[in-house]
Formats: sequence, C-alpha cells, structure tokens
Amino acid sequence: MKLLFLHCDYIKFKPLKKALKSVEELSEKEKKEHEVKECLGVFVAVEKGDSVENVNDLINNVKDVASQVKAKKIVLYPYAHLSNNLANPEIALNVLEESEKSLKRDFDVIKAPFGYYKEVELKVKGHPLSELSREISPTAGSPTAHPNALSKSNKQPAKQEDYDPHKLLNEISKSRLDTSKLKENDHRILGQQMDLYSFNEVAPGMVFWHNNGLIVRDELIKFWKEIHKQHGYLEISTPQIMDKRLWQISGHWDKYKENNFLTNYENKDFIVKPMNCPGGMLVYRHSTKSYRDLPLRVGELGIVHRQELSGVLGGLFRVVQFIQDDAHIFCTEEQADEEISGIIDLIGLFYKKFRLPYRVELSTRSEKRIGTDEMWNKAEKLLKKALDRKKMDYKTSGGQGAFYGPKIDFHVKDSLGREWQCGTIQLDFSMPERFELEYTGKDDKRKRPIMIHRAIYGSLERFIGILIEHYSGRLPCWLSPIQVRVINFTDRNNKYAERIFGKLKEEGIRVDLELSSVPLSGKIRDAELMKIPYIIVVGDKEEKEKTIAVRTKGEKKIKNMEVDDFVEQVKKEIEEGSRKI
Repeated sequence: MKLLFLHCDYIKFKPLKKALKSVEELSEKEKKEHEVKECLGVFVAVEKGDSVENVNDLINNVKDVASQVKAKKIVLYPYAHLSNNLANPEIALNVLEESEKSLKRDFDVIKAPFGYYKEVELKVKGHPLSELSREISPTAGSPTAHPNALSKSNKQPAKQEDYDPHKLLNEISKSRLDTSKLKENDHRILGQQMDLYSFNEVAPGMVFWHNNGLIVRDELIKFWKEIHKQHGYLEISTPQIMDKRLWQISGHWDKYKENNFLTNYENKDFIVKPMNCPGGMLVYRHSTKSYRDLPLRVGELGIVHRQELSGVLGGLFRVVQFIQDDAHIFCTEEQADEEISGIIDLIGLFYKKFRLPYRVELSTRSEKRIGTDEMWNKAEKLLKKALDRKKMDYKTSGGQGAFYGPKIDFHVKDSLGREWQCGTIQLDFSMPERFELEYTGKDDKRKRPIMIHRAIYGSLERFIGILIEHYSGRLPCWLSPIQVRVINFTDRNNKYAERIFGKLKEEGIRVDLELSSVPLSGKIRDAELMKIPYIIVVGDKEEKEKTIAVRTKGEKKIKNMEVDDFVEQVKKEIEEGSRKI
C-alpha cells in the first residue's frame, strides 16, 4: 500500500464519471463538488497483497502524521496513480471502507468516491511536514511477498535468482513519455525536443542528463559560483552517505525518517544525504573560530536524495535526486540583520536576471519545532526587522516555519502565472545549539553563533524546469546548449560552411554544423524545434560575398551580416548574459 499525505489549506474534488463498471451509482449529493478546508489529504493506492489486515497500519500512519500537523479533518482519497501494482478493486474498496470506519472514531472523515474519475484541486501548506509519502508492506506470509526477501533469522536469499538479461532490458526500455495530456511548452516535451535529459524507471525521479542539458545545468552552476565568490562565500562539498547519528543530532531523523534512503555499513545505519546542513555543521566544527572569522558564508551545491512515491513524480518539478544550492551563514546576533538584508538583495538580483517576478512570505513558528520560545522570538523579530527595513511587501503565514526556525520564502511567478517557491532564508538558533557550535568573542569568552540557512535556485532541477517553461524553451543565448547552428544551402557550399563553423568554434561559441541532404526547410524546422538562438544559412550568394544569412530566435526575417560582426554580437550577448547582474 502506498500513501501520500498532503496537509492542505483546502481540497476540492468532484466525481466526473465511472472508471469501473462494478461500482455503485452516486447520489445527486455525492456527484456535487466537495470542498474541505484545513485538512490532511490521505491519498491511498491499495496494492496486490494488501488486505484488511493492513488497515491498522494505515490508521497508525494517519494518526502519526495527523498528530504532527495537528489535523482534525481527514480526506481519504483513492489514488491509483501512486502504484502500477494495484489490488483487485473489491479488495481495495474493502480496505478503504474499513479504514474510513476506523478513522471516524477519531477524526472528521470525508472519503472521495472509489472507482470514479475525479477532478481535484488543492493547496498544500508550506511547512516541511506538509508533503509526506509512506509505504506499507503486504502482511507477512502474503503470497505476493518478494520471493527473495531476507528473513531476520537468515540473511541469505531464499534461492538463487534466475533471470534473462534480454527480457530485463526489454522491460526497462518500455518507459515512454505520454505527451497526450501535456501542453506544448511543458518542459518534459521541450526536454525531448532539445535533447536535454531523459528519465528511466531504473532510477525513478532521477535525471539522466544528456550533453545539452548538462550544459544548461553547468552554466547555471558556473554563474552561481561566480556570483557567490564575488559576495564572499566559500564553497564546500560534503559526503553523500553519513552516519544515522548525525541526523539524530540535527533532528532530521525524527522528522523525516520515512522519506530517507537507508543503508548499512559495518553494522551501522547510514543515510543517503537528504539535505546539506548537518554536513556543514561538521565543517564548521573542524577548526576553532573567533569573532574575526564571522560572518562566515559557506555554500554547497549538494546532491540530495529524498524518497517520493513514483505516482507523485513529475519531470524536473518533483524528483528523488536533486541539487540543492544551499548556503549557511554563521554570524553573531549583531551581524544577522545585515546578513539577512544582503541575502534578500542577492535573491532579488538572481530573479531579476531571469526575468522572474516574485512575492515574499514570512513563515513563523510551527507546532512541531525544536528550540525554546526565546530563540523563536528573537529569530522572528530579526527576519521581520530585515523585511521592514527594506520596505518589502510581504505576507505572514503563521505556523509554516521550518522545524528549527522561522523563514522568508520567495515565490517566483513564471510566464504562465504559476507560482513556485524557490528561494528561502531560514534563521536558526537551534542547530548551532545541538551541534555545540562556538566562537571566541572579543572578551575571550566562548559564544554561540547564529546560523542562517539559505537557497536561491532551491532545487536546481526544478529551477531548470521552470526556466524551460518560462522561456518556452528559448533560453537566453548564454544558457542555450547550442547557440548557433550553421546550415549549408547545397553540397557545393559545404567547405564555406565548415570554415564558418570553425571560426565560431575558435571564438568559444557553442556551434554545430548541419550538412545533411535533408531539404533546407527541414533543417531549419529541426533547428527551431531545438530552440537554437541563431541559425546561419550559407549558399552561393553568401559564399561569393563572404557573408552569412542569420535567422534570429524564431524570427522569419533573415539578416545578412559580416562574419566578424556576427561573432562580436553573439560574444557580447553571451558575455553580458553570463556575467552581469
């Protein structure tokens, strides 16, 4: 059984038509749209091997999450998309009905109809526990239990596996992107057209970056590193797998253990890194610090992993593995206001760079938190003071802070009017306390620094997805994986086309050459699909005049230019794009 928990401001759903002939007709009241406010959505996929014996496990999971987010209302929502190994509908319905009965003893429960296509709209809250996924294994002794599962008493497989590599290859090669319900500018479609990346079921929610996509990713990283260096940040990198004890100290183990990847080494539990902060604590602790070392700004483009159910994954927007552009600033309480203001300015400059408007939200203490009220009072006051001093327009969201401190979130708006929470500033008195971070003050006494957690891109993968759709694939020239394509008009122009290609390549421009026998219109169409900023066509006229015919960024108008003038124009555009904020 797979479960997705969404703590929501509201959930609206409306049955549309039957998905299963065997289910009963709904009453007129049941057919209407339902809206439930301030609720915990429990999205359930009942799988083969599940039975009513799993109901208690489901109830216990719901109670656990509901107690953490203080939810009194439950929306029980059958959601088959979470699994491709679904149980028989009769069994699934039985499990859901029994679950509903049990949950009604402690909660106000609304169950969405089973066996119907439904339209659903919801708004998920912004706190860290608002989206959780869990999996309940089939009951012990189930005939569908994995034949090679390890028993507690015997750690050897029950039997040797037999497999056919050819058959396995066919199985993992079947995944194809269904584009029937996607819009033309969906980043998953554009990603295919532009040959940026792909996904495969052998690594759910993890991106296979192709050369073109890696160029985009690396350019964003290069830009990030350069700007952060200018603003006094040091860069670090911490290990991918670290001892469970580290995450117990940080508090992440108790809050997110169901969403972590676990492994074992020499009879010790280790966690595949779900976030970068605890590793940064150890870097700070490695050497003694004095007030002269503060503020200490440390950045990490760290690869992190978080377990997500396959049914909620969505291209680059919802992944299992991603790069988080974290930075951690260690400072004194007196320095905090200036540091927060500096981060606000830096985030604003980044979003202006990509023409992304944004709004700001101050999220205050959550119910499930660590640290004293005194710490939280100070932290909230400091964030509010920085926002007010900079005359920022912001809204306050009570109870939406991180478990270790309040935060300022930056919600960018793309060209389609959609909002994405990317940047964040989180003020933390608790983590330095837990890790016993210290510095020597001017009075030679040991003191505790304040820690500011900060991200700008957020998830780099998601930020790339946002940019692709925001620009409809037509990325700024400095970000485009192929900046110029040179096309011949006929075979007799090949040598001239090759000379132009060589000249541009020598100048450091990302250029490719198309000399195939495909008709010119087809070559131009292919370049347009690839969203290449500049298309150069050379024919007899251009070769004779030693010029080039340039088509710019999807425009039909063609401009004849001198080669050197074109090189100067493109290099200037790339330089200004990639270096200036």
